[in-house]
Amino acid sequence: MEDFLRAGVPDPGVRRPAPSPRIRLPESLLQPVSAVRIGPGNRRRPWPPARCRTPVPTRWRPWLLDSGSLTERLLAASRGDLRVRVLNQRWARPRPDERRILALGAGRRALIREVLLIGCGEPWVYARSVLPPDLLRGRYRCLARLGERPLGGLLFRDPALRRSRIEVTRRPVPTLPGLEYRPTGRAWLRRSLFYLDGKPLLVAEMFLPGFTP
Repeated sequence: MEDFLRAGVPDPGVRRPAPSPRIRLPESLLQPVSAVRIGPGNRRRPWPPARCRTPVPTRWRPWLLDSGSLTERLLAASRGDLRVRVLNQRWARPRPDERRILALGAGRRALIREVLLIGCGEPWVYARSVLPPDLLRGRYRCLARLGERPLGGLLFRDPALRRSRIEVTRRPVPTLPGLEYRPTGRAWLRRSLFYLDGKPLLVAEMFLPGFTP
């Protein structure tokens, strides 16, 4: 079984950042990615208990272990040239390990959102978010209507936001719509829970070969 690292990032009171530069958004690419099996839900390689046997290279540590907004870091790295491409957004049953970490019943559905974050014209990050229905009520129902706005751009503006420790691993690069190259090798992947008014959502992020830290 593959070794994993859980970053020692406590549940912080996240500071409210300054407004982001305006993101230029393309037309959405609405294609299903049901064949994608990375991170959460890879039945052959489930997320095991945290272990610190695979060190994270120094150049990757700010990207994988930082508890702040990845969207803000990518905006800075791209000098504002960051776009969101929606691959899929649907109500579906989360994968077994996603249900466990979110404490969802076996038959319950959640809103599953999959996107590419494209910096300087290159796909940099594949992100999968699982939002339980209990979260999407009241003032957070807007999260179901993000379109091509980045989820992180809204999460980190909410003073009620809390974040769990970050889990990190490496996985084979999947085949994704919108990639112009044949995926090879392995890529860094991280996931964590976010809490809004005590209600969780799960976010997993894979750094694709087009991204260089």
